[in-house]
Amino acid sequence: MTATNARRIARVRPVSTAAEDEHFFVSNDAPDFESAAGKVWTVTSTPFPGSPANAGSPHRSGWELGADVDEASFTFLSPSVPANVLGMAHNTGRAGRDLPPQAFHKATTSVVGPGDAIELRPGVGRVEPEAELTIVVGSKARGLTPGNARSAILGYTIGNDVSARDLQASDELWISAKSQDTFTPVGPWIVTDLADEDLAIGIKHNGAQLKAASSADLGWKVDEILIYLTSFMTLHAGDLVLTGFPAECAPLAAGDTVTCHIARIGELTNPVVAAH
Repeated sequence: MTATNARRIARVRPVSTAAEDEHFFVSNDAPDFESAAGKVWTVTSTPFPGSPANAGSPHRSGWELGADVDEASFTFLSPSVPANVLGMAHNTGRAGRDLPPQAFHKATTSVVGPGDAIELRPGVGRVEPEAELTIVVGSKARGLTPGNARSAILGYTIGNDVSARDLQASDELWISAKSQDTFTPVGPWIVTDLADEDLAIGIKHNGAQLKAASSADLGWKVDEILIYLTSFMTLHAGDLVLTGFPAECAPLAAGDTVTCHIARIGELTNPVVAAH
């Protein structure tokens, strides 16, 4: 995976800790994500200053600011602890654009990281993944305009808008369909300075590649989405905005593995299990 001029930022936990609330931010400037340089990260300060939810952990030996840490020494977490997680409804192609923009909330408690299990409750019905280009908000934003909309973007990550289709049909607000625990895997990192206009988006279901699409197939584009959202609410540093799903999906079952991939960002893989 190569991304020109991109910087990656990740929220990680050292493998040597059992503390669930310990996390650090690391960055990597290597253009080739799979190279040796792409596997060595530098401990950095939080990219979300002023956000108590995204303050770094207290001092740990070997994890001082500026220290280099190997990718094998940590696990990736969701890139932020957001105040808001938002998705866009019916945002595919001309059909989506012919309708007014419409957002929905996903519970912040639905957010999990790379490798975490997507849990299916008994009786949940048909559940499908949705690979989505996800905006990571970098600063407090309200009333954005075409001239400054992108100033609120720290970068982009991969989001999986897991959706219970039977519940989506019966719940007009989609709360039960979209906000179940573990229904928003996000990660593995944030990529900055990314041209978002035409990025390939797709899903691998149990290793089989489903029909892919592109961010160019979204009805409402990134700038327009941010302008729309901040016309009625304030976005905060660390918030996540899932922009829509234009590709093919398949129903999930316990024992499956789902990988969402977006060009120049990477892959987000999660197993699927039965909730107990």
